[in-house]
Amino acid sequence: MELSNTRLAVVGLGYVGLPLAVAFGRSMPVVGFDISSSRINELREGVDRTLEVSADDLAQAGSLTYTDQLQELADCNVYVITVPTPIDAARRPDFDPLLKSSAAIGSVLKKGDVVIYESTVYPGVTEEVCVPVLEQASGLRFNEDFFCGYSPERINPGDKERTVTKIVKVTSGSTPEIADYVDALYRKIITVGTHKASSIRVAEAAKVIENTQRDVNIALMNELAVIFHRVGIDTHEVLAAAGTKWNFMPFVPGLVGGHCIGVDPYYLAHKAAMLGYNPELILSARRINDDMGPYVADRLMRLMARARLNIVGSRILVLGLAFKENCPDVRNTKVVDVIAQLKDTNAEIDVHDPWVDPDEARLEYGVTLAPAPEQGAYDAVLLAVAHKQFVGDEATVDLDGILKPGGIIFDVKGCLPRNERTFRL
Repeated sequence: MELSNTRLAVVGLGYVGLPLAVAFGRSMPVVGFDISSSRINELREGVDRTLEVSADDLAQAGSLTYTDQLQELADCNVYVITVPTPIDAARRPDFDPLLKSSAAIGSVLKKGDVVIYESTVYPGVTEEVCVPVLEQASGLRFNEDFFCGYSPERINPGDKERTVTKIVKVTSGSTPEIADYVDALYRKIITVGTHKASSIRVAEAAKVIENTQRDVNIALMNELAVIFHRVGIDTHEVLAAAGTKWNFMPFVPGLVGGHCIGVDPYYLAHKAAMLGYNPELILSARRINDDMGPYVADRLMRLMARARLNIVGSRILVLGLAFKENCPDVRNTKVVDVIAQLKDTNAEIDVHDPWVDPDEARLEYGVTLAPAPEQGAYDAVLLAVAHKQFVGDEATVDLDGILKPGGIIFDVKGCLPRNERTFRL
């Protein structure tokens, strides 16, 4: 296939798909598809609720159109699938979005078309799980009538410096010729270059270990935080001292949420189990990080007890619900684990996050967001997310002003100076 003949469709217009569609839409015709009619209507009006793409950027993508009608993709010949790959309640891979989108695209697939997946999976999913669905829905044969590529997403939600075009893109294809085509396609928009992997499985594996590596390293920091707390020393001071060596990696303890780090390792662990191997380190890291929500709640309760604050009937303010700072993304946020633990104590819990959509917080987690913290109202404040409204030069929340006399602050992010009222993880 020639690049000049490409008629591109991006399937799934969330945190990953929309920035990609906009980047391609600046230079070539692109159809952006999403099953949510409300999402399509908002984008047509120049509004991106994820805040990943500005109204100006949407306007500059003059060759991008939006639709929720599958038949409007029939004229396309390259389909980039960017749907979520979550886990289920048993922490097993949930392929439902991937299977449904593959079946949908298979229904409009034609001879010579290319389907490129960006969703994070374990090695083998594209060819073993997705391709059979494409074949069944289309009646076509893989690598004879149609072809596949894999180029894992590397979006960092909320990061306005390392946007999609400024992150090296790993590419791959189901044949050498398709691999060259997929690589050339992405090189049209990726200004910092691409890395062409030798196979789809290598590209799949490269993505899933990126977040597994971070998960393991953060789990080490979380375990160290538990140990150093028992020793009676400040973890962040220890890390600052250790960080003076050139090869010490700068990870910090905290709550591990989001759509990637807290999810992707389970995909790799699932594949390992299928092959008869028990991935002990990966699963141990997951257990440590998944246990941090209850641990943070317990630490806060112990700090309150030490300060002679009766937790029953107390007022506690949780600052931040998103999974990371300066971002509205609440996917897999572990702040809800802290909130759930604290609610069991019969304390009154307020949650404030100026970035998060109140309707999404209520529908997704049953959390009602407080519009603004009350002055002098709280026995304890839990700084869970380091939004700019809470810390730094742009802070608008007066942390001392919202505390009652004798109240305390528990700084999960380690952003505040430690003193007689402020404690760090």
